[in-house]
Amino acid sequence: MSELLNQIQKDRVPIHVAIIMDGNGRWAKKRGLDRIEGHKAGVESVRNAVKASVECGVQYLTLYAFSIENWKRPKNEVDALMELLVLAIEQEAPELMKNNIRLNAIGNISSLPEKCQTSLLQSLRTTKNNTQLVLTLALSYSSKWEIVNACKSIAQKVKEGRLTIEDINEEIFQQHLATSQMPDPELIIRTSGELRMSNFLLWQAAYAELYFTPLYWPDFTKEEFYKAIIDFQKRERRFGKTSEQIQKEINK
Repeated sequence: MSELLNQIQKDRVPIHVAIIMDGNGRWAKKRGLDRIEGHKAGVESVRNAVKASVECGVQYLTLYAFSIENWKRPKNEVDALMELLVLAIEQEAPELMKNNIRLNAIGNISSLPEKCQTSLLQSLRTTKNNTQLVLTLALSYSSKWEIVNACKSIAQKVKEGRLTIEDINEEIFQQHLATSQMPDPELIIRTSGELRMSNFLLWQAAYAELYFTPLYWPDFTKEEFYKAIIDFQKRERRFGKTSEQIQKEINK
């Protein structure tokens, strides 16, 4: 594991990594377990991803924990997930403080059960001054929901005369997204072998590098996180430019 970590170029680590944590249920089913056992096992992978992020020098880590679409799942699974969320937040709070990690959350937080909101808001307040890593949980989140809300907010400001239509540009729109206080992700990881974005950070992912692994989320270790970073560092990020232009900029 340390050999992989040593391969990472610390000056080329992505500032923001986002992860679609997928495959908990299938991991459990493969082992003849109830789906919630897969979600419980996935908590350890969250710890691994957080530790690996700190070791690599990642500044922002965003985890797709629960989508708006996930509310459609069987009620017993959703209820168990909400209980697990409360437990995980309360148990991890001391570790977040110990490691100088700030907890953040995006999504329709008001749709979460009151107990979840209480635990989450408490941890947000407790860790708000930490500076090592910003750990964002996307809870009851969907990118379409976020974009529609941004449009509504901008439209309201235009209606009130605080903005004109001519004022609206990419920067203004970005300021009305849930992620306005963080840079766009440079690397998005998805586990479980699925090759889609599933309504996650669609605007923000415009120029993100995508990394897919067949591993289910509970099997995603620190070593696998390092592999994703190493793969990212092998790619050429052109942003519409040519390879020759990028090389000239590097050589300046």
